[in-house]
Amino acid sequence: MRALRILLILVVVLGGLFAIVDRVAVHFAEGEAADKLKATENLASTPDVHIKGFPFLTQVAGGSLDDVEVGIKDYEAATGTAGKTIRIDDLKADMKGVTFSGDYSSAIADTASGTAMISYAELLKTAKSQPTAVAPGVTAEVVGLSYGGNGKIKVAVEAKVPSLGIDQTLPVLSTVTVENDKVQVHADSLPSLGAAAVAENRVREITDFQQAIDRLPGGITLDKVEAAKDGVRISVKGSDVRLAG
Repeated sequence: MRALRILLILVVVLGGLFAIVDRVAVHFAEGEAADKLKATENLASTPDVHIKGFPFLTQVAGGSLDDVEVGIKDYEAATGTAGKTIRIDDLKADMKGVTFSGDYSSAIADTASGTAMISYAELLKTAKSQPTAVAPGVTAEVVGLSYGGNGKIKVAVEAKVPSLGIDQTLPVLSTVTVENDKVQVHADSLPSLGAAAVAENRVREITDFQQAIDRLPGGITLDKVEAAKDGVRISVKGSDVRLAG
């Protein structure tokens, strides 16, 4: 009985030591992965990397990780226009089936899904936010974006008709969607700008706009968008997503 008790104690101690070593190893690996991702994606700050699953060392021995979470506080995405970017906030991606090379210099996830936010201030930069003639004597411009409720964006359009003394800001509820990696904002109905001669297509040149979101980390792409209180919430997805290398 004494020998069995000693054996059980040894098993518990060794198990505890293995757990400690495993947690130290995963913490080190998370730090290395974060530094590698920062360098690969040229990020301004170090991302958060969390490797799920236990034990970690067994996963490493098998050459793949079941589940890796990545968090990037802010990311400057390309817009398709030379020299212009758009800031993506709080990008969080869940990577499944992450395999890595023998020297750990590269890692690829089978699939990835996640969420992020684009603030209304950032999205406003893509709108036509300067006075634009939509008819003789009539100008309009987008002066603000905010949440309109029920998944809609409220586009504030300032209309001016100096000859009639009209200078007012009109709210336009708009639907936001994704098409071909672009965030599309489309007015549900158009405001009256005080002049019957204003053609719908001229007004939509002001109220409707789109923003390309290119070169997201690892090759993930836009999936869905939804208007929210603080901005546009985007969903991203991808396959064969390159985390490093």
